[in-house]
Amino acid sequence: MKQAAFDSRGSCIRWTEVPGAEPARVYLHGLGSMSAVYHAHIAARPELAGRRSLFVDLPGHGISDRPQDFGYTLEEHADAVAAALDEAGVGGAELIAHSMGGAVAVVLAYRRPDLASRLVLTEANLDAFPPRSAGSSGIAAHDEDEFVERAYARVLKTVGPLWAATMRLADPRALYRSAVGLRRGSDPVMRTLLESLPIERVYLQGGHSGELAEREGLEAAGVRVVTVPGAGHNVMFDNPDAFVAAVAAAA
Repeated sequence: MKQAAFDSRGSCIRWTEVPGAEPARVYLHGLGSMSAVYHAHIAARPELAGRRSLFVDLPGHGISDRPQDFGYTLEEHADAVAAALDEAGVGGAELIAHSMGGAVAVVLAYRRPDLASRLVLTEANLDAFPPRSAGSSGIAAHDEDEFVERAYARVLKTVGPLWAATMRLADPRALYRSAVGLRRGSDPVMRTLLESLPIERVYLQGGHSGELAEREGLEAAGVRVVTVPGAGHNVMFDNPDAFVAAVAAAA
């Protein structure tokens, strides 16, 4: 386990790391998740083994610190990841990022272009104010204190055992603020940032999730959109072969 301070109080973002060849692959998780849980089995596959791999837990999640006075916006999450990569001596990394982590990765690549050479995004949030059915919208619909004191326990019972297993390790206040920040989106919004980035970009959409909104615009901007059969939101679990193939297929 390694760590780097990400705020003025010395709060630390932490990651586990597998040594290997550069450029590094940096794995980022979604809202209420953990990077190693969602991606270690992918990084260990023969097609991907041998590369330096960092499994970073965002502030408030997993093994990272959870300061109560932190905003947990997308920009703040991205800056925290930048602090981790600077501490690790990582530059020009491939960012492999899921859901909210994908939104963070887009913002990071925009704010610190020296840190990212490629994006592989899995069902990343690209737009502000997603439908109420989205996990972030359901969480953000509450008042912060009401969520922390009452709704968090209810949410853990309704999200299913897989998500609950990692969500219960996230700080409730950090989870809430992360959801609010994700729902608000970045400025400019993530989709606009993604379309503007001058690096290789791959977007994985689970076939069970339906058609990706405004797919044509992304493809016109050079984003390679891959619909993964037999997969929902968690493509890395539902169809790991297709996920690995997408990560391995660098242009």
